[in-house]
Amino acid sequence: MSSEPHNAPVNPLPAAVVALVLVIMGVEAMFSLGTRGIAGGPEAIGWRLEAIQSYAFSSEIFWWMQETGRWPLEHLKRFASYVFVHGSFTHALFVCVFVLAMGKMVGEVMGDLAMVIIFLLSGAGGALGYALLIADGQPLIGGFPAVYGLIGAFTFLLWRSLALVGAQQSRAFSLIAFLMGAQLLFGLLFGGQKDWVADLVGFATGFGLSFFLAPGGWARIRDRVRHD
Repeated sequence: MSSEPHNAPVNPLPAAVVALVLVIMGVEAMFSLGTRGIAGGPEAIGWRLEAIQSYAFSSEIFWWMQETGRWPLEHLKRFASYVFVHGSFTHALFVCVFVLAMGKMVGEVMGDLAMVIIFLLSGAGGALGYALLIADGQPLIGGFPAVYGLIGAFTFLLWRSLALVGAQQSRAFSLIAFLMGAQLLFGLLFGGQKDWVADLVGFATGFGLSFFLAPGGWARIRDRVRHD
């Protein structure tokens, strides 16, 4: 009999990816069970609305903080907390699908910590861009700006890989071009909010962070600075 270990048919997911999905779906399960009266009693029906009021990102609150110079933690937390609050089970499910796909690819190359940093900071960057560009927008909820940050990191990895083989690097941006085009088409046909701005800024944040967080990123930047 062979003593060689059997290879798993599917590569295991990075622990951080599993943790993010569990948190997102755990929060959504609480809302869904509360809405159906299965958990929490009668007051649980309003859990989702209460969470949106307390944890969604608001451009109005951001500008109030900027104008008054007051930055209370209860509002600063919204830069991160909004990505874990979704409008529906379907909304949360689609976010988790992208986290599983993009998070796995980014986490396997950059590591769990870098993947989580990109996820959270891309969410924060998307919120900031939303506030600066869409000052009168609706409250921002959902993990798509953070997910687009992971797409930005994946695009960076593909962009760098194409450079190593001498291929056309613009091909790396095919996915984001397709997604933005689909959002534009959907908005034209059915209308919608302007939260695509947060998604696009989240993508740019994730792409930019990858210059520092990708393997060898700091060394390349240091060497470039020294040569300049």
